[in-house]
Amino acid sequence: MTKKTVVVLIESDYYEHEIWYYHSRFAESDVTVRFASRLWGQEHITFTGHEYKVPLECRDSFETITDAELDTLAAVIVPSGIVSDRLRYTDDLSKIPPAAAFLQRAFARPQVIKGIICHGLWLTAPIPGLVKGRKLTCHNNLHGDALAYGAEFVDQDLVEDGDLITARTGGHAHLLARAILKRLDAV
Repeated sequence: MTKKTVVVLIESDYYEHEIWYYHSRFAESDVTVRFASRLWGQEHITFTGHEYKVPLECRDSFETITDAELDTLAAVIVPSGIVSDRLRYTDDLSKIPPAAAFLQRAFARPQVIKGIICHGLWLTAPIPGLVKGRKLTCHNNLHGDALAYGAEFVDQDLVEDGDLITARTGGHAHLLARAILKRLDAV
């Protein structure tokens, strides 16, 4: 049996408690966690957390994940906080930001679970229609964004809609992780 892998997108201003939880919770269920970001041609980048400024060194780029490799992933998580806002930066406004393009590739694969929590919903903004018609939850501050994206906002802490699992805030990371692990039969 192949070990299951979850990719968590990462950038500076990540919510430490959420990221630490994923690191520990998936590992205890024998699921590999990869933290991936845009490395801008570097071998690694050290990001800092929002609350405590804890450094996290990232050596994995989502830009190098091939379609074949993406097909083998169990899940892709867009975490809370400002991570998604930083990841949706693009030099060329005529192109979809690389992180949003990666997420679009993940959405094209129904076998890959997409976990989006809190402000992670912002990463879907550059791709009109990506969550259109999908049931989801997000931070209350993004309620209007969810409606503008054509999503069906559900006022709950966790919402599952097929291969899309969403949670309200970083404080609900335990709900998101549990739902993903349940789908992976790893709990």
